[in-house]
Amino acid sequence: MIEAISTDKAPAAIGPFSQAVKVGNLLFVSGQLPIDPATGNFNSEDPVDQMKQCLANIAEIAKASGTSITNTVKTTVLLTDLSRFADINAAYAQAFVAPYPARACYEVSALPKGAQVEVEAVIAIP
Repeated sequence: MIEAISTDKAPAAIGPFSQAVKVGNLLFVSGQLPIDPATGNFNSEDPVDQMKQCLANIAEIAKASGTSITNTVKTTVLLTDLSRFADINAAYAQAFVAPYPARACYEVSALPKGAQVEVEAVIAIP
């Protein structure tokens, strides 16, 4: 059974998709942009701050489903500029503890709304 997960503590989906879906003991979180849910705008133009907001959004969605971002098993990170990878990676590392999630990271030519960072996640639900 598929259950849609939604919280007003993360930005609403901007298309025909759910913030996340729960299937069994897994939560599949859609790509999160660095949108502050309180304002509906990007939290910053700095990609490091954008990474922190993406992860904060994922944490709120995880919480709404009864789990935690610390139970993340896989992420995909999309960046528009890999030259900032080290700084962005340091911000990413602050959200997780060992064992760290599996991860893929790609440079892309553009992201929705002009974001510099987008992050999606698969999170275990205990």
